[in-house]
Amino acid sequence: MIQNVGNHLRRGFTSVFSSRLSRKSASHAEKDDGAMAGGEGYRNPTEVQMSQLVLPCHTNQRGELSVGQLLKWIDTTACLSAERHAGCPCVTASMDDIYFEHTISVGQVVNIKAKVNRAFNSSMEVGIQVASEDLCSEKQWNVCKALATFVAHRELSKVKLKQTTPQTEEEKTEHSVAAERRRMRLLYADTIKDLLANCVIQDDLESRDCSCMVPAERTRVESVELVLPPHANHQGNTFGGQIMAWMENVATIAASRLCRAHPTLKTIEMFHFRGPSQVGDRLVLKAIVNNAFKHSMEVGVCVEAYRQGAETQRRHINSAFMTFVVLDADDQPRTLPWIRPQPGDGERRYREASARKKIRLDRKYIVSCKQTEMPISVPWDPSNQVYLSYNNVSSLKMLVTKDNWVLSSEINQVRLYTLEDDKFLSFHMEMLVQVETIQAFLLLSDLLRRPEWDKHYRSVELVQQVDEDDAIYHVISPALGSDVKPQDFVILASRRKPCDNGDPYVIALRSVTLPTHPETPAYRRGETLCSGFCFWREGDQLTKVSYYNQATPGFLNYVTTNVAGLSSEFYTTVKAYGVPFGRAGPLKHPHLDRGDKPGPPDVGIWILPAVSL
Repeated sequence: MIQNVGNHLRRGFTSVFSSRLSRKSASHAEKDDGAMAGGEGYRNPTEVQMSQLVLPCHTNQRGELSVGQLLKWIDTTACLSAERHAGCPCVTASMDDIYFEHTISVGQVVNIKAKVNRAFNSSMEVGIQVASEDLCSEKQWNVCKALATFVAHRELSKVKLKQTTPQTEEEKTEHSVAAERRRMRLLYADTIKDLLANCVIQDDLESRDCSCMVPAERTRVESVELVLPPHANHQGNTFGGQIMAWMENVATIAASRLCRAHPTLKTIEMFHFRGPSQVGDRLVLKAIVNNAFKHSMEVGVCVEAYRQGAETQRRHINSAFMTFVVLDADDQPRTLPWIRPQPGDGERRYREASARKKIRLDRKYIVSCKQTEMPISVPWDPSNQVYLSYNNVSSLKMLVTKDNWVLSSEINQVRLYTLEDDKFLSFHMEMLVQVETIQAFLLLSDLLRRPEWDKHYRSVELVQQVDEDDAIYHVISPALGSDVKPQDFVILASRRKPCDNGDPYVIALRSVTLPTHPETPAYRRGETLCSGFCFWREGDQLTKVSYYNQATPGFLNYVTTNVAGLSSEFYTTVKAYGVPFGRAGPLKHPHLDRGDKPGPPDVGIWILPAVSL
């Protein structure tokens, strides 16, 4: 029986690669047929497009589109998309980090596309894509991507937004990952505070030549703006894009005072609107260069509002940090002068800017890079832990939402699916278990109990309990096949409860590196790029459990040799127990109050991470 199952699974995995070209050809043919049948094809009902010709009045001193003007267009397009979904006025709550990849010249066209990725209770995430187009050469460039949060606003009644229904693979991915991004936004302020407190930054204030330094006070800018009707929507609230444009203006002036040149804005950290402003408000905008590095500088911007004669104190509206560079004639960054901070708050901002630079680089590396551009095991430290956890969960969710999985085998109501991309082989196993969903989630998320029922986990050590939902483990597994040495893994386990009905419980696993747990001669270090569980509630005491694992094509021999064998053990165990979630002896869980619960069967392959060859 085991040999037959193994042969069957091997044939299934082999067919994934042997039929690669035919599947891709068929896929392209289906897409072409769909495009012909549907004219322009499917279009998201919340999608809004804006195209603007860049005129001289929109440009800065270099003849390039002002980022402030671009932010106004981005905000307007995103707001129209949000209002199309909400059916009522919407206001900007936040704008996530923006990385500008390309400048836009006068005479070119800016194409902006926005659509609602997901709606929550009264807020929604809007995804924005910005591209530039040269009408003469027909060349196009990606300028930036942005994610904005809008809140539906109705004066007399509370707004309850309808949920979006994703149709395409891209929409399903964005819809799924939006919940994890929302979690990051809600924790943004605390996250930055904790990271700055935990980051040890080695500054070189004492070693710098003070005679060549520019006093930070020389870069200080303060400007006031009166909010007039053209700056606000039909309810009198100031456009978020207008405030962002004013902020970019004072930040550019501050940066120019340091470099005595025309700087280029490269990065904006999250805009978070702390409160509204209305027509008639005076907005005081303050900017100063916090720190200057070799080729970049950070400018801090603060916005406060007050109403003439009606308020004794100013209201804090917004804060942001912007990174500028100065480009030479060859578009290469120039070396910048050092900044000399003022004692007290100036030195604090100076050191915080250094910490934010490290956080920004880690975040861009982890969150913005494609998975193929990252090593399997990413170094773990306090400056990247939040974003590495986010990437861990979002990578698994993106794998789950792919729609080209192929059913390779089904035995005893356990299904094995495979998926082959250009550089990855992925598989997932799926079954129904007669266990409450939250119970299955808690049982399988406790890796310390895994050796009690999984023989492929010889020992598990909790290395660090990062927070309630994230932990790092050191796992040792026995030698497999012809391997002489046992394997060990350093794994980040991130678990998430559903954000809304219909969302799964998630346990995401990926490898990280820790200085305290380097590779040793006693073990062969294994790595997992993306693996984990998803749990869907199918009814009372009924849960659909899926395990996912993503590996490189070099893993194929390991898969066809071991996965098939371990899977046959799994099938045999399921059959022997006679129930989907067979009893593996009494298994108590500290978070459960119902005493002994049925433990999972011998499903080592579900947990064993992929091995990097």
